[in-house]
Amino acid sequence: MSSSSIGEFVPVLQTAIGPVILISGIGLLLLTMTNRMGRIIDRSRALLTGLDASEEASAATINRELAVLWKRARYIRMSILLATLTCLGASVLIILLFISVLITLDTSLVIASLFIGGMVSLCLSLVFFLLDVNLTLAALKIEQDSHARSW
Repeated sequence: MSSSSIGEFVPVLQTAIGPVILISGIGLLLLTMTNRMGRIIDRSRALLTGLDASEEASAATINRELAVLWKRARYIRMSILLATLTCLGASVLIILLFISVLITLDTSLVIASLFIGGMVSLCLSLVFFLLDVNLTLAALKIEQDSHARSW
């Protein structure tokens, strides 16, 4: 590789740092989301185990809480999907940056579209994540009301 071709890659490497940092940050978000999904699944399994041995009044409360947990799981699943799509888009964007230099191809419209699509996907992922966080309080309220009635 000649010094002139290395010089052409330096700006591409500098430009690629942004999407790499984005992928790293989303990786941490995905870690949080998958941990939340695991807790939802664990809590659902614990409630289902107790459902068979519970009284009718308690079974109704458990079913309400399970419905909230199911909704939360769907929100987190959608959030994980959208965050993963953002990572894939950023990865393709990095690949296109290097391909555009290697074969001298104008991919600016595709790169801009991928970046905008990735940001929209990330925003939607965070909206679903916030919906899950808000539903966490709904599940807590059901459990709190159940305990208040038993006093």
